[in-house]
Amino acid sequence: MEPVYRTLEVIAASMRGAQGVRVDYRGLDNIPTTGGAVLAINHTGYLDFVSVALGVSSRGRRIRFMVKSEMLDVGIMRFLIRHTGTVPVDRSMGHDAYEKAVATLRAGELIGVYPEATLSRSFEIKELKSGAVRMAAAAGVPVIPIITWGAHRQLSKGGIRSMGRKKIPVVVEYGSPIDVSDVDLASTESVDEKVAALRATMVAMLHPMQEAYPHPAGEPWVPARLGGGAPTYDEAKVIEDEEAAAKAAARAKKRQSGRG
Repeated sequence: MEPVYRTLEVIAASMRGAQGVRVDYRGLDNIPTTGGAVLAINHTGYLDFVSVALGVSSRGRRIRFMVKSEMLDVGIMRFLIRHTGTVPVDRSMGHDAYEKAVATLRAGELIGVYPEATLSRSFEIKELKSGAVRMAAAAGVPVIPIITWGAHRQLSKGGIRSMGRKKIPVVVEYGSPIDVSDVDLASTESVDEKVAALRATMVAMLHPMQEAYPHPAGEPWVPARLGGGAPTYDEAKVIEDEEAAAKAAARAKKRQSGRG
């Protein structure tokens, strides 16, 4: 029953209802009713996981998300992580999280990952990390690409915030499972080919979804490709690289002060 997870589902559904969020689910039958799979989700906003997870729960399944281990530093998050099967990832010891995720997949669970690693400021699909493909291949399960669009209008980077009863439409599409049984984990080329195929699939799912969605010109949540005010892919990469460098410097300073 997992009472903590169920409580979160009820709260999330109630909040979504109170905000008037309308979700158009597509391809839900691609979520298996049994067995493991890696769910590769695009990342555009802080709340995009909510509708994705609620859609999966309608299939009688639950997602075990992989999250940054820093979340364990927050008391309530530590409690939730430990009671929902969430997999914390310590980037300094990533192999441990990888092994735990593979074991979880082999046990028949669904692992949710953001293969872009961080939120996309351009709202385009960034270059993907190889972890999703590697985990799926090691566990002998498929990768299911998932694209969500619209939830980023509620809360995202760049000062985007529109909470309350705004009746924002959200679209979530669960793509066809991608077979990774032919991936040779000892070959970087083999892994990279499958990662490239996954990214191409996610782009092919995202673009028509974005184009069919009402997108007022100049709005900060609209991609530059569609006349919006979001940074271009290249502009976003510069910002994201600067952010990553600043965070790395902060972590190094914290470690140094700890030694002192």
